[in-house]
Amino acid sequence: MKKFFKEFKEFISRGNVLDMAVGIIIGSAFTAIITAVVGNILTPLINWIPGTGDTGALQVVLRNAVYAEDGSVLTEALVIDFGSVISAIITFLITALVLFLIIKAINAVRSGGKLIVEKQKKSIEKKLKKGKITAEEAAVETAKIAEQPAAPKETTDDLLREIRDLLKESKNSNTKDE
Repeated sequence: MKKFFKEFKEFISRGNVLDMAVGIIIGSAFTAIITAVVGNILTPLINWIPGTGDTGALQVVLRNAVYAEDGSVLTEALVIDFGSVISAIITFLITALVLFLIIKAINAVRSGGKLIVEKQKKSIEKKLKKGKITAEEAAVETAKIAEQPAAPKETTDDLLREIRDLLKESKNSNTKDE
């Protein structure tokens, strides 16, 4: 059991889990925005298109509501609401499109570094073929390219330290101004 908890602690401590948690929070907030746009703008427009009046064109009433003499509802109306289904589909498609575009942009940034290295290696190969450099010089330049450190990956701890330092600086500058 100790091994299980140790593995779980290592898993939860990784930066990827924290990144995932931030992504989920941002994603849920973003979904709320899309749901509001679809529910408050697109759904009324979709229901308005057929123009069948106030009840909503994309609804089928299977059973009307039954009311008591005092106005309270005895049985709810039974309604098939196609507009809600269409709205949910539109919400899903918009969310999926935006996530696709975000992932595409991230992948483009990630592959950008690889493309630069490939271009540098091709440049060395061209110089070697044209006789501008020797094979030994090409090997040295290729080794230099391979030794280039990747861009340092900022961890969540690094970001938190940076935020803390900025807050301290801000607090110090505010106390000096007073």
